[in-house]
Amino acid sequence: MTNRERVIRSLNHQESDIVPYSVSMTVEAYEKMARFYDDADFLDKIGNHITAVNRNPVPGSDAWVKEGHYRDEFGVVWDRTKDADIGFIHDFIVTPENLNSYVFPNPTDPRCYAHLAQALDANPGQFMIATIGFSLFERAWTLRGMEHLLMDFVERPEFVNEFLDLITGWVLAVVREYNKYYKIDAIYFGDDWGQQQGLIMGPRIWREFLKPRLARIYAEVKGSGKFVMIHSCGDIQEIIPDLIEIGLDVLNPFQPEVMDVHEMKRLYGDRLSFYGGISLQKTLSFGTTEDVCNEVIDRLRTIGKDGGYICNACHAIPRDVPAENIDMLIRTLREQS
Repeated sequence: MTNRERVIRSLNHQESDIVPYSVSMTVEAYEKMARFYDDADFLDKIGNHITAVNRNPVPGSDAWVKEGHYRDEFGVVWDRTKDADIGFIHDFIVTPENLNSYVFPNPTDPRCYAHLAQALDANPGQFMIATIGFSLFERAWTLRGMEHLLMDFVERPEFVNEFLDLITGWVLAVVREYNKYYKIDAIYFGDDWGQQQGLIMGPRIWREFLKPRLARIYAEVKGSGKFVMIHSCGDIQEIIPDLIEIGLDVLNPFQPEVMDVHEMKRLYGDRLSFYGGISLQKTLSFGTTEDVCNEVIDRLRTIGKDGGYICNACHAIPRDVPAENIDMLIRTLREQS
């Protein structure tokens, strides 16, 4: 079977010869493992089943403004001096007073998608996902500021509705561009709603402001025959039925530190697939190599039973995870029989 065939079988809740997997890591973890293996191309050789493509920024809209500081195409400056992957926001640029004058980057500029056909053709047999990071709530708070947005939900709901409608329109336009490529199998949205205990904004606000807009976005994806995948860190158990209702196919990162992964499989495994599930806060970071091996085998045998699972750490692996534990994760996945 090809990697793509395995993933599709899994998302259709059917078992295949092995459980599909896709291991991801941060820049610094990748560099550490490249030294560990003495191979800068090791990640291309471990058998990952998923390959991601993404829309490029509008040419000329993003830049490194000074050392370690990157301005994205939305105009947000990210301080990456301590976190090379994402960074910390330097300032916030959208307010209720300037929303109507704020100009979003062009979501349909053909130059942003010119590379996709070649990238898709270069990965035959892979399950191909197109990503939209910071897709709705995250895009809003990166522009407005987390604390301001959370207060706005209560104090300025009309502003929030207008703001989120603009972001939703932008996301829908990007989805429609992705939908033109039949080799894209799924669209993967980044939008962290959870914290270690429950939702950041609470379920009532999530259902009022985010759910209807997510339903529109997911329907656009499903209308083209593609799968819908969401990355949301934290404890979002209370809205899993809502996500299933509006068309979600795959939940990532599926954190065992904040939810009982076996119970989630029992409750929702016939309607939802899970991607992740290997503990970072405990097992990978602080366990032994035997602990890692045992946990991976448990996930493959239990969460992977009857399909509906793509194995991975419950987030991109960070720099402080021991190289030996990352190696054990990779080796256990590769040695499935």
